[in-house]
Amino acid sequence: MYRYDEFDFAFVKQRVDEFREQIERRLAGELTEEQFKPLRLMNGLYLQLHAYMLRVAIPYGTLSSCQMRRLAWIARTYDRGYGHFTTRQNIQYNWPRLQDVPKILEALAEVGMHAIQTSGNCIRNVTSDPFAGVAADEIEDPRVYAEILRQWSTLHPEFSFLPRKFKIAITGSPHDRAAIRVHDIGLRMLRDESGAPGFEVVVGGGQGRTPVIGETIRKFLPSQHLISYLEAILRTYNLLGRRDNLYKSRIKILVKQVGIEEFRRQVEQEWEAIRDGWQLDLPDAEVTRIADYFAPPRYEPQEAIDLSFATAQRQDPAFAQWVRCNTFAHRQAGYAIAVISLKPEGGIPGDATAGQMERVADLADRYGFGEIRVTHEQNLVLPDLRKADLPALWQALVEADLAVPNVGLITDMIACPGLDYCNLANARSIPVAQRIGQRFADRALAEELGPITLNISGCINACGHHHVANIGLLGVDKKGREFYQITLGGRADEEAAIGDIVGPAFSYDEVVDAVESVVTTYRGQRQQGETFLQTYRRVGIKPFKETLYGTG
Repeated sequence: MYRYDEFDFAFVKQRVDEFREQIERRLAGELTEEQFKPLRLMNGLYLQLHAYMLRVAIPYGTLSSCQMRRLAWIARTYDRGYGHFTTRQNIQYNWPRLQDVPKILEALAEVGMHAIQTSGNCIRNVTSDPFAGVAADEIEDPRVYAEILRQWSTLHPEFSFLPRKFKIAITGSPHDRAAIRVHDIGLRMLRDESGAPGFEVVVGGGQGRTPVIGETIRKFLPSQHLISYLEAILRTYNLLGRRDNLYKSRIKILVKQVGIEEFRRQVEQEWEAIRDGWQLDLPDAEVTRIADYFAPPRYEPQEAIDLSFATAQRQDPAFAQWVRCNTFAHRQAGYAIAVISLKPEGGIPGDATAGQMERVADLADRYGFGEIRVTHEQNLVLPDLRKADLPALWQALVEADLAVPNVGLITDMIACPGLDYCNLANARSIPVAQRIGQRFADRALAEELGPITLNISGCINACGHHHVANIGLLGVDKKGREFYQITLGGRADEEAAIGDIVGPAFSYDEVVDAVESVVTTYRGQRQQGETFLQTYRRVGIKPFKETLYGTG
């Protein structure tokens, strides 16, 4: 993984020193909260319902075991003993004291971490496929280009105060595990007929109050032109994007207003001007230099079929279920990818205690190569595991309460913090997720239902990605009471789609029963071997509405 050089360390230290002085001025009353707000947002610090919240960047979701231990230490020392992993592959601390924030940032800087680009109207933390570099279906490792984008975008003088926050995602595989089509810019790696690498470039995706699936602006962009072309997109958006209306300021609104063809024309015109006057093509030597940081580890040759691994699955049904649900194909024979679910029965999706973080770091060192990933579904990944080690790893996860076999199943929910923490929320997300987790706690049933994504947002800002869930829940306020609108049929992968609103919202007390009714309808309509989405696409919304409301 990428390691900070002298410039990175010096830059982050300078930012910490600068922010320490600003916090001291705020505590002394020399800055009002309104004056302090843009300064704290540049450093990942939010003011929520009950306290400040610090969001720490995990670029493209990649962590070392050393960094994970530091995150655990911060949780134990300066928070309430846990951290919350987010849909942007970051981590949030919900209870830091303002006077402690400089010490937290200093501790992060010591291990090559910071909170820059986690808030504000800038290019946010670039996200990527959590299986990058190890996925069996991968074309090329997207982390190399994600790191290039991080270096390009950090404190870019033109893009530090955009009309609105700006999100970029990149995937290196045909199967999209990074949800690129619901980002401001989405990048999918390809190869042309000669084998040269490049990108399909998607623009104008997003969720929030106006959910939009992004459109392809370039079917193939040679990789050496990545920075110059993204520069052209951002310059066009910065020039034309609205700043007079918060709700119409995202690039998705601009693209829909002018149309993809006109937006493409203006971007291409800007790109031509940039390429004539600037040297923005990626030098091969620089790409190679950064790629060297992501060179594969030294894998040990493994047997094509490990008999002890196969025997362990036959002898222990619980282990076999975990393997089926939580492990994935690795590009190296004899190795596997394991996802550690942060969705225990009745737990808070995405939360991990300091002890659990330390345990994951230890396991990454013992059984892998000291590397950990964060997924946008709020789980963790150990990317390089010998299949022969999986039984011992699983047993260690069981002891740490981290062996829930539910990845991709109905209890593997995405949920925003909701009204328990967020001052923008209309309704609670966490207790609804906990109740759904308990309702579908039967693991055999969850596995029999097959892959289902269920996402919960506490308000229209859609931080819980409810629009692109197979079953989505949106919290709304009705005269001071919490209600939840249900959407069906969304998905976030290469066939991304926005879910359909079923009908009137359900109250807090009714919503879990309503979700169970949706599942019951699916089971009744399902043909052999069908997934939830396949059944929904075949039968449509009508039978679900009839079950929920007694009408078509």
